[in-house]
Amino acid sequence: MNPPTPPPPTASPLGPPEQRVVVEKLPDQIYRVLRHRIVHGRMKAGSRIAVNDLTEEFGTSKTPVREALNRLEYDQLIVTRPRSGTFVVQPTADDVVEVCQLRKGIEWVATGLSARTMPEALLRELREEIVAAKRHADEGDYEPFFTSDYRLHNLIVTHAGNTRLVRARSSVEPFVQWLRVLGATGPHRIAGSTRRHLEIVDAMLDRDAEAAMAAAALHVDEVQRWTVEDLAGALAGD
Repeated sequence: MNPPTPPPPTASPLGPPEQRVVVEKLPDQIYRVLRHRIVHGRMKAGSRIAVNDLTEEFGTSKTPVREALNRLEYDQLIVTRPRSGTFVVQPTADDVVEVCQLRKGIEWVATGLSARTMPEALLRELREEIVAAKRHADEGDYEPFFTSDYRLHNLIVTHAGNTRLVRARSSVEPFVQWLRVLGATGPHRIAGSTRRHLEIVDAMLDRDAEAAMAAAALHVDEVQRWTVEDLAGALAGD
């Protein structure tokens, strides 16, 4: 008699083994998975996080889960309340203002530096992506806009040649991603952001650092205002 066929392994939320980065530590993997869920709305703002459920889901002890949660709390994506538990943060208008103020300072400086250094070919590639993303958004597909938006801002900071600027921007990136999903993504918002993105890139193509910096600062100011408005509307509808 042939031995019984063993059942297939249970799918892991960390992905198939062959697709994992083997050098990545378990707390880093859990952090990455949970951060993705939060910033893409799969873990709702204000929802409670059960550590025991996570340990069971990831098949691990509490230690790596708590390490991942500590990082998420440092990112200000979750909050632990004494005698109440751990929750996904409910962003406020003050959060939006603080993050946008920091973004404005970082990206204003970075845009001025990168306007002199970013290769023309890369700028033209980014411009094409911006135009294509707007076309997809008009058809109801917002994901290309999120990708284009992230690449544009990330590459501008990266090409500034200032490692401290890069680290400062990275420290707020998870919250920035979350705010992209929570607000300022309606068709009229995307049209406004696309207009500013094109102004920034066109000024950089002209090597006009001052115009690029002015457009970058105005863009973040507009995103701040739109996100506050959209967040208030979402909370009013709850």
